[in-house]
Amino acid sequence: MKFTAFERTLQGTGASRRLRNAQKVPGIVYGAGQPALIELDHNALFFALKKEAFHSSLLDMELGGKTEQVLLRDYQMHPFRPIVLHIDFQRVDATTKITKKVPLHYVNEENSPAVKTDACVVNHVVNELNIQCLASQLPEFITVDLGELTKGQSLHVSDIKLSAGIKVVTHGKPNPVIVSANVQAAEEEEAAAPAVAAPVVAAAPAEKVKPKKNEKQNKK
Repeated sequence: MKFTAFERTLQGTGASRRLRNAQKVPGIVYGAGQPALIELDHNALFFALKKEAFHSSLLDMELGGKTEQVLLRDYQMHPFRPIVLHIDFQRVDATTKITKKVPLHYVNEENSPAVKTDACVVNHVVNELNIQCLASQLPEFITVDLGELTKGQSLHVSDIKLSAGIKVVTHGKPNPVIVSANVQAAEEEEAAAPAVAAPVVAAAPAEKVKPKKNEKQNKK
């Protein structure tokens, strides 16, 4: 994806506020040289942030008549209004080693035996993975084919086919589950043995106790 940024000379709270009032977003580009202060059109950036590729792929940033490759590293949103307050990018080249979260795209789920034959519920345990690779190898997304998924089966990180040089960062977990296929709750309930209800014994009606006559009634 390509976007246009403009050089920003002023910085500070007051300058940033004036930029936002003018429908601009202050930002910074760091890495591979001196940090550069930039500003971007708010509406164009706001809609770009809604696209998955803007978060997980190399971006071509046009700045001052030159084009550089960058990665989105961070951005801040207003607590309750749809306003982008600030954005950070990192310069990269083909030899830059990066760690970045990449979305998983699950395909062929509806054609798997787990869904088509056994009516299982497929649980996507994770929807993105943290990967480490050269910037030139960064995939926009990782495709996970569920066409062979069967009832009760789980797929792990080791089951994903990755290009050479791409490594999944699991933060201490050796081989976490990414997706599983389980029977539906209704099927589990039918499979369970029905509980036998104990017979309810109706209580006998209580006998009516005649009230005792008091001393005045006895005299009569």
